[in-house]
Amino acid sequence: MKPLRLLLCAIVTLLGLIYSLRYGAVTLSLSEVIQFLNPHPAEDPVLALYQKIVWSLRLPRALLAMACGGGLALAGAVLQTLTRNPLADPWLLGISSGAGLGAVLIIALGVQPLLIAMPSGAFIGALTAFALVVLMAGRAVTQPARFMLSGVAVGQLLSAFTSLIVFWQTDATTSRGFTFWLLGAFGQATWQQVAICSGALFVIGTFCLALSPTLNVMALGNVAAQGLGVNVAALQMWLYLSMTVLTATMVAFCGAIGFVGLTVPHLAKLMFGHRHQWVLPASVFFGALLTLASDTLARTLFAPRELPPGVITALIGVPVFLLALRHRPQP
Repeated sequence: MKPLRLLLCAIVTLLGLIYSLRYGAVTLSLSEVIQFLNPHPAEDPVLALYQKIVWSLRLPRALLAMACGGGLALAGAVLQTLTRNPLADPWLLGISSGAGLGAVLIIALGVQPLLIAMPSGAFIGALTAFALVVLMAGRAVTQPARFMLSGVAVGQLLSAFTSLIVFWQTDATTSRGFTFWLLGAFGQATWQQVAICSGALFVIGTFCLALSPTLNVMALGNVAAQGLGVNVAALQMWLYLSMTVLTATMVAFCGAIGFVGLTVPHLAKLMFGHRHQWVLPASVFFGALLTLASDTLARTLFAPRELPPGVITALIGVPVFLLALRHRPQP
């Protein structure tokens, strides 16, 4: 039954991708979308323009949104298991705040080209935030409560520095651009970004899926896991580092989109139970579908004006989160 549900999730996600390619400033029919997915350039100038819209704008944007959502959802699912806290997500551990500080520093310093420099700054900022959390947690890094409190403290500190820099060093235009980036932005998607984010998701997702039996044991607690022969400290550190790299990659190119890592794992557990061999791939599909739907709505609801996708993920994610909590099965 669960394999069929997972297959259904994959089919729905694929249909969502096709649907997102239809809508935008120019609305295309389903047959036109399929026709323009042909990699051979059309001879007619009008058809060639539409083909370019699909291949160069909508398809990389949709795929980047899917990779970002799947990566953030996967990170949320693993972090909730490691900390044994249903509220854990990349935001709570300070990773997203570190990425935000790195990005705004690049903007404030005027480093160019911004399209390359800002993702690099965000990535370095996220890794730095994780290093600070580990440093603050010290020897208690294997204690979920201490680790999470360290993440909250680091996140608040970095957010304060971010606000200070935005207030003093950026003008109205750059402040607006940064605020928009913090709520998510897929409009500048390129095939190179899609390759990097998809590659990170595939490698780290495969690593986590291979560890799913061990994660099932980890969910029972550190003492039970150690009793069953798991090297808890080493495994936690590798997984924390992997989730940091994954989140840093997604946030660097897509912005700090909230509620995906928090909400989606609960929905996956509601439909698939608590075994990670099902929860992890389901979280990836649900996360991809959530961000894809959010981005499609963000660019079509008030066209030609465009909303940040993070606004839509919050509007969708909060009710879904409350619904999942209400019907959450006991482990």
